[in-house]
Amino acid sequence: MDVSTADGLVTAERAIAGALDGGTPVLPLAGPGPGPAVAAQEVEGVAAVVATSGSSGTPKHVLLSARALRTSGEATLDHLGGPGQWLLALPAQHVAGFQVLCRSVLAGTSPVALPPGAPFTVEAFAAAVARMRRDVPRYASLVPTQLTRLLRHPSGVAALGDLDAVLVGGAALPAPVADLVRQHRLPVVTTYGMTETSGGCVYDGRPLRGVRVELADGRIRLGGPVVAQGYLGLPDLTRERFATHGGTRWYLTDDAGQLEDDLLRVLGRVDDVINTGAHKVDPVDVVAALLRVPGVRAAHVEGVPDEEWGQLVAAAVVPDGPVSLDPEEVRGAVRGALPAHAVPRRVVLLESLPLLPSGKPDRLRLRHLLACGGGTI
Repeated sequence: MDVSTADGLVTAERAIAGALDGGTPVLPLAGPGPGPAVAAQEVEGVAAVVATSGSSGTPKHVLLSARALRTSGEATLDHLGGPGQWLLALPAQHVAGFQVLCRSVLAGTSPVALPPGAPFTVEAFAAAVARMRRDVPRYASLVPTQLTRLLRHPSGVAALGDLDAVLVGGAALPAPVADLVRQHRLPVVTTYGMTETSGGCVYDGRPLRGVRVELADGRIRLGGPVVAQGYLGLPDLTRERFATHGGTRWYLTDDAGQLEDDLLRVLGRVDDVINTGAHKVDPVDVVAALLRVPGVRAAHVEGVPDEEWGQLVAAAVVPDGPVSLDPEEVRGAVRGALPAHAVPRRVVLLESLPLLPSGKPDRLRLRHLLACGGGTI
């Protein structure tokens, strides 16, 4: 789906409008050869085939119906307070960016798009916000990395404050970033969901209209009309992850969670827990401690194989601009905030975290970098 020009954006919107009305399925992904396009035509009720981000492995092609996309878009607009204009700051081939186009079609507005393929900058974002209409609510959808960059500059904070709502999803919002959002009283809405649920379907811990949340042995299960029909060409995996009970379509996620007074708290992926020397470590806790170290701008934590310990806690750390960091100093700075077994045994300094086109951390690349050893890369 080419939205790199004004004409391309209009063409994409028309194609989506047709698909939502039961026409030809939209294929925002550019799959190799005609396979996905041909197969999608043969699946009844499919409006779009959207690729997952592939942050933990090979991307899968998700079959989304017009009903799922419409329900998701309409519930989002209802939650935010009504139709408005959107800023497209994410790739349209992934669900967050694709949903910006769907919501725009449903709202009868045309989005303002950042230059596709160009690096995300505070200046470009602020300029795009300045081009948005003033007679309707103004919305944007971002990933935490983009939000963090904006919060580091006064013009970015001002642009965020000029919007009526900023949806942030794709990864957990680091505690220091959440603190800044509250400090500046910004209209940020944290979202939870995935391609398999037509994008975010739980906003600030509460499910959107028509969405249900359950826990299966601590694992999050999401249900409702927003849930996809399944995966293209993967019938076994579809049966494993998707099910229909009592007229409700359910998707079993990879995430652990807690429900307190119907408020969902996402604890992280069930396969993220690091087992090191008979101790279990949640990477989320380690990242939070690292981000509170002066001079640390970003961090990512993984478990890497080790013959003696089973796994080692390894951290990729990005210094804040010209700040000079030493791996041992970083380790020492978090010792008071973490149990001894959770302190990273390996720290790798990076100029930036490698990201996928969706804006999520490239976990496969990061695991490789962390497995290479400590020091600076």
